[in-house]
Amino acid sequence: MHREQLKNDPKLTSPLVLAFLGDATYAHFVRFHLIAKGLVKPNQLHKQANRYVSAAAQANILLQLMPMLTEEEAAIVRRGRNSKSGSTAKNASIIDYRHATAFEALIGYLSLTGEETRMAELLEKAFAIVEGAHE
Repeated sequence: MHREQLKNDPKLTSPLVLAFLGDATYAHFVRFHLIAKGLVKPNQLHKQANRYVSAAAQANILLQLMPMLTEEEAAIVRRGRNSKSGSTAKNASIIDYRHATAFEALIGYLSLTGEETRMAELLEKAFAIVEGAHE
């Protein structure tokens, strides 16, 4: 299925649906990023990927990206943060979990709207944030 086949306006799509898409999209880009850096051992890839995809990491990324977001992107983030998922965070505080959901909603929104250049820009900054925090 392609974006053109979706019937809903991305701005009207549930933030939890955006987060569902954003979670998969972000994980894909993280894995690609790690492989491009030369990591090849599965255990090492998994361990490193967790540094990027944990709720705490995503919450930190979002908080640092907030000043760079457009008004439209900030609105998506607010919707994602305020959505009630019905599930609970396993290894994260509720605040980190909500911010991570908001980050994923933003990535899902950018993916759904075809904003690949903007998404790549924000993901590059996200990776730099994670890598700067762990050096």
